[in-house]
Amino acid sequence: MRTELAGTARRLGDDINTDYIIASSRKKETLDPTVLKQYLLESIDPTFAASVRPGDLLVAGKNFGCGSAMEIAVTVVLSAGIRAVLARSFARTYYRNAINNGLIPIECDTSGIVEGTTLRVVLDELGVHVIDDNRGRGVSGLPLPPIMIDILGEGGLVPYFRRHHDFGPRPLL
Repeated sequence: MRTELAGTARRLGDDINTDYIIASSRKKETLDPTVLKQYLLESIDPTFAASVRPGDLLVAGKNFGCGSAMEIAVTVVLSAGIRAVLARSFARTYYRNAINNGLIPIECDTSGIVEGTTLRVVLDELGVHVIDDNRGRGVSGLPLPPIMIDILGEGGLVPYFRRHHDFGPRPLL
């Protein structure tokens, strides 16, 4: 699978936890990501959700998605039209929830990416490449295992299982 994305960088800092992504108080009202997307990252920037455009790319520092392991913190990002998050590192549960729901988590050096720059992302079996069109430079990200690329190619774990019914042949015990 080869995936190419282009979008505007939406810059965040380190340690963006799941309650920053979508506040706990909002989850008491509903768990519908199409409703909750209007509150995306409101505790960091109350105007953020209204400014997001489909195709934007979240760019963060280290430990993105720390905190509780709720899937809604992934599905609300997808519902806002964001297909990928670039970060120096991810909380492991957020990373797996992202893969399982079809949000592309890209681990790379994000220190040189500034708010508003136009990025191109190429993801394939050879790795991940992020090109900053405004500055004419790029960085490579950590490659994803082939099974994760396949799951993302199907749109997440449920669509993958619907199509393939399993993860392939199992070794004999």
